[in-house]
Parts: sequence; C-alpha cells; structure tokens
Amino acid sequence: MTTIDAPRSKAPQPRARRVNWEKWGWIYMRASGVVLLVLIFGHLFVNLVAGEGVKAIDFAFVAGKLADPFWIVWDTLLLWLALIHGANGMRTLVNDYASKPIVRRILLGAIAGSTIVLLLLGTLVIYTFDPCPAVGPAELLPSFCPAR
Repeated sequence: MTTIDAPRSKAPQPRARRVNWEKWGWIYMRASGVVLLVLIFGHLFVNLVAGEGVKAIDFAFVAGKLADPFWIVWDTLLLWLALIHGANGMRTLVNDYASKPIVRRILLGAIAGSTIVLLLLGTLVIYTFDPCPAVGPAELLPSFCPAR
C-alpha cells in the first residue's frame, strides 16, 4: 500500500534572505518620479517663466546659475534622479521583452555602462564648470569675466 505524507509534514527549510531588487526598483520609480516632478517644474519655471523667459537663457545665465551652490545641488539631483529613473525604466523594458539571456545581458550591460558614463560626465560638467578659465585668449572670454 502506498502512503502519502501529510502536507507540510516536514518543517520548512529557512530560505536565504536576498535583496528583492524588483521591489526596490519599483519603489525607486515612484519616489524619484515625485521628486523629479518638483525638480523639473522648478527648473522650467526658473528658466522659462521667471525673469525674461527663454530669451534670457545664454552662457551668462548658465554661468550665473552654476555659480550658486543651491543650483549646483538642484542640477545634480535632477541629473542623477532622471538618469537613474530612465535607466531603471529601460531595464524593466529589457527584462520584459528580451527573451534570450545573452541579448538581455548585453542590453542591460549597455544600459548600465551608458548610465555610468553619462552620470560621470554630467557631474563633472556641473562641478568643474568655470566660465572664466585662467588659460586661453582674453578675447574669447565672456564679457562678464574680469580681465586677467
């Protein structure tokens, strides 16, 4: 005669705790989306509505903004949150539609690589921007730079 063990007759084995990256990616998309709304509309208001509008945006306007630590932090947050938000969205699309594992790995690697490069270059531009460099011909300097 064959006997069938009672369900759950054996004690369940404890599973190793792992980080649920999908859950944290989902939470990040919602939280960063809310913060990005504030950052983007603030950016658009300052650049397009306040002051003289879009015709006032030139090299001097950007140089003035990047001389203020508040706008450096604002632009850095905007850059990092938007790029990581976009990369996470692209990662989700690749996971949903790339059926072959090798293609998925290649695409995810390309997304990660391009995101890292853009984050590094964008951050470098924000923090090293100098409208009045010490070297270079004086005639190429903007008019607001002191004579050197």
